[in-house]
Amino acid sequence: MLHKNILPSIFVATVLLQAPSSLAQPRGLQPADYYQEIGVSEVAMSPTGDLVAFTMTTIDEEKNRRHREVWLQQLRGGRPAGEPYRFTDPTVDSSAPRWAPDGRIIGFRSKRGDDENEFWFARVTAPGGEAFHIEGVTAAPVWSPNGDWIGFTRQPNDGKSESEENDRRGRIAPDAITNTLDENRFDGHVITVMRYKRDGALNLRPHPSLNEKHQLFVVAASGGEPTQLTSTLFNVDSLAWSPDGTHIFFGGNEAEDDEYSRDETQDLYVVPRDGGQLRKLTSNPGSEFAAAVAPGGGQLAFLYRQARGSETDVKVVDLRPNGALVGPARTLTSEWDLVPGAPSWTPDGSALRFSARVGGSRHLFEVTLRGELIRQVTSGNRQLESISMSRDGQVMAYTVTDAVTPAEVYTNRGDGSLQQKVTSFNDMWLADIILQPSERLTWPAADNTEIEGWLVKPVGYERGRSYPLVLKIHGGPHGAYGDSFFRTFQVLSGSGFFVLYTNPRGSSGYGHRFTYATLGRWGEMDSGDYLAGVDAALGAYPEIDANRIGVSGGNYGGFMTNWLTATTDRFSAAVTSRSIANWESWYGTSDSQRLTEHEFEGTPWEQRERYRRLSPISHVENVTAPTLIIHSENDHRTPIADGEQWFMALKKRRVPVELVRYPRSSHSLSRTGEPWLLVDRLERLRSWFVHWLIEQPAETPAVP
Repeated sequence: MLHKNILPSIFVATVLLQAPSSLAQPRGLQPADYYQEIGVSEVAMSPTGDLVAFTMTTIDEEKNRRHREVWLQQLRGGRPAGEPYRFTDPTVDSSAPRWAPDGRIIGFRSKRGDDENEFWFARVTAPGGEAFHIEGVTAAPVWSPNGDWIGFTRQPNDGKSESEENDRRGRIAPDAITNTLDENRFDGHVITVMRYKRDGALNLRPHPSLNEKHQLFVVAASGGEPTQLTSTLFNVDSLAWSPDGTHIFFGGNEAEDDEYSRDETQDLYVVPRDGGQLRKLTSNPGSEFAAAVAPGGGQLAFLYRQARGSETDVKVVDLRPNGALVGPARTLTSEWDLVPGAPSWTPDGSALRFSARVGGSRHLFEVTLRGELIRQVTSGNRQLESISMSRDGQVMAYTVTDAVTPAEVYTNRGDGSLQQKVTSFNDMWLADIILQPSERLTWPAADNTEIEGWLVKPVGYERGRSYPLVLKIHGGPHGAYGDSFFRTFQVLSGSGFFVLYTNPRGSSGYGHRFTYATLGRWGEMDSGDYLAGVDAALGAYPEIDANRIGVSGGNYGGFMTNWLTATTDRFSAAVTSRSIANWESWYGTSDSQRLTEHEFEGTPWEQRERYRRLSPISHVENVTAPTLIIHSENDHRTPIADGEQWFMALKKRRVPVELVRYPRSSHSLSRTGEPWLLVDRLERLRSWFVHWLIEQPAETPAVP
């Protein structure tokens, strides 16, 4: 652990190493600039409001990896005092800071040498010193409000399942009927369950019966032998202590291993800290989750969703001292049409706070216990994440991003009236880079619903010149674009493109009806919203060449890219990432069948015509746009077979096409993939559009 008094100089030295050359000329963002990006996340305000902890992430280009450290920022009167400084050892990765209630100790995750316990603690007051373990704490700590106890969840067998200890056994389902003559010669898998893979997992998942569930443990804050409080047949998560430290509330799903259930089945539970009787507090139908106990202990807040696709609401119910619920829960957001995040109580217990997306932004909201007033606490064209409050509610911290600014840490008064920037990690390397601001556009959908989008002009834009445009499409379909930093948009802007990104019907942040307007009509409902957005951009800027328009997206955006090039002739080039071409085959290979079971209102054999009608492969004979297909080989959300089907169909039809396969990569390549591959992906996307829309803007090739 480094001493606090020398750390500011280390910060200055780090900045100086990144200082741009005085000879550098302003330019647009390039793919390789990603190596200089510094990320901030996992903000944790100290209980006393005098320090902010956060995780800072840098890219080690030579080693093709990310490096994480925990940093601190001192505050005086809620305002930054001095520079932020590194708190954890720079030679190892550290992340996920958590404060003890007295504000004197930080817990964090860090893999150090051969030590199997990745959860460490460090003092932030004299005498400081090295990081240390608290005996018995082997997972992320959740302190009781009085600081006397620590709760955590993990697998009882020290986090190791039987399948990890005996890998060969884990490859063969215990209920398999078939035999093997010599198990030492068999290194394949015998699978009897549907959920045998998950995106991001390197290996196939073993049979659920071989995985021990995460259980609740508690140990004295001074350390000792942990006591296991639960032995459930489901995973325990989302711990919340009662104010007096006598009970622990948590969430769980008894039906989590039921592969055939389509219902919302999460519930809330409570158990005494001393190991008494476990009590189930809620019942189905519907899911209750994200519990938060009032400061006085007399009320419990939580989120409720009746069914998949239904609205999410904040509810409050009275509590007895033993943790039992009193009477029915009251809904506080029944007249509010946005989606609240996990609730937290104000210090006086008079209101609840939560974050929510509103249009292209994300902000903090507050609702009184009567549900009569929902107030937006923060404002502006920006997105807040990782919001953390001091114990008295007078100071809060969070990350902020907007269209031209990567995320940085900010502080604010509890009432949202005095925002202060804490970190400026990205300012130096961005000083000689031109980032174009986004310009808001709106246009009417076919039913006159207002659609929101944003337009980014090319770097060096000159009125009267001709420019190509790229339409970018988000994933989901219930994701959303907005007021945050998208490096892909800036890279395209820096290469001479207008970039249009939109939130058509199906996007979140515009109310429940808007979000689910696409139910059963993916592509058919929202195609018009995208095309009308292109027309709105052409109307706003005559400099956009209507004959040089490209389209690109990933996940649902990849599906829509395929769909638009197969059902319209508006696009002269396309880049489709982690896309879907065939919903019937996707259903059999993805790890996410419940998505279309809900959105398409049934399985492929229940809705055969719909699955086929909404599959781009059913219309592939119409595609003429040169297409770059980007896919990860370990993507289990949208498996690579869909990319291969699209490639083969276009190749057979002599449409210019390339398929780029990325090894060791999952569905999240563009966000958390290996840095070298992530940067390569940016360059391939950029260069494909440059070739077809700038260097060779010829007529679309004739296709036999």
